[in-house]
Amino acid sequence: MATIEVVNVCEYEALAKEKLPKMAFDYYSSGAEDQWTLQQNRNAFQNIRFRPRILVDVSNVDISTTVLGLKISMPIMVAPAAMQKMAHPEGELATARAAAAAGTVMTLSSLATSSIEEVAATGPGIHFFQLYVFKDRNIVAQLVHRAECAGFKAIAVTADTPRLGRREADIKNRFVLPPHLTLKNFEGLDLGKMEKTNDSGLASYISSQIDRSLSWKDIRWLQTITKLPILVKGVLTAEDAKLCVEVGAAGVIVSNHGARQLDFVPATISALEEVVTAIQGRIPVFMDGGVRRGTDVLKALALGAAGIFVGRPVVYGLATDGEAGVRNVLQLLRDEFELAMSLAGCTKLSEISRSHIQIGNEKSKLSISRL
Repeated sequence: MATIEVVNVCEYEALAKEKLPKMAFDYYSSGAEDQWTLQQNRNAFQNIRFRPRILVDVSNVDISTTVLGLKISMPIMVAPAAMQKMAHPEGELATARAAAAAGTVMTLSSLATSSIEEVAATGPGIHFFQLYVFKDRNIVAQLVHRAECAGFKAIAVTADTPRLGRREADIKNRFVLPPHLTLKNFEGLDLGKMEKTNDSGLASYISSQIDRSLSWKDIRWLQTITKLPILVKGVLTAEDAKLCVEVGAAGVIVSNHGARQLDFVPATISALEEVVTAIQGRIPVFMDGGVRRGTDVLKALALGAAGIFVGRPVVYGLATDGEAGVRNVLQLLRDEFELAMSLAGCTKLSEISRSHIQIGNEKSKLSISRL
């Protein structure tokens, strides 16, 4: 059988759909309700055009950067995605190895099918831990402590999920974690199990466990139980961006949870500039949602992002070809981004600026002097 040559990350979605059971693929791919925001997360990138500079020496282009003081090879990182062993038997372990090989960050979901300790044991690599805040704060403290002890470098608190969004594909499929898999981080903890229900088993499980009373004071509480930097994930407005700075967050992630929570919120690329403007460089701003091309990464950085996280393409690559698939997803994005930078006339990330893009009907801001 001939090997299919994948030339961009978008092609992995169709390949993953062929390989995965319908329930698993629908879980990874679908959004909330009408899925308007899911479409916008991609389409909004089309509203941004480049203003490339010419005759720039791009014989040496450096795309490396630092995140929270950590050196990484590129501003492209792996977002948290739950239950990756539904996609491939090696799940999060394969993803962690691929991210380490690419020299970038892998973020482990609370709802992973591999544990914090198992991911740490994959070898050297930069790992962040995505945290849901449970009603039982002792469990939260245990998870954070385990991540810190395992050498994880940051906690990304998901702040947009006091309840799970209405994901109709999961309801139709009566989604539940396959019986041969477990949520590894919760083994030995009194968190019950995800049972089959008349709608989404995951929604019922989250509803029974996640703390709806989560508020800004809890970001301060987390800072008292760990020395790790706290990122707040799920920021879409200037108002919340400013509050993140006030409570001492180490950074924010502009995210709409892959369009899986409140439908009809803006695409993350559309919300990014508002958040960046509000924060005024006091803490770094990252973004996830809809990134499928190196040009998307360049657009996000031109709008002020310090880096982006990519989720679904990683899972689709994992489902298609395991660790090799994830490696290829990251390599494709890296190559495309480096090429886009070169063609835009940028040799390092610090040279990427708002002047390299225009949005919608914006006119180029030119000062014309008379001779």
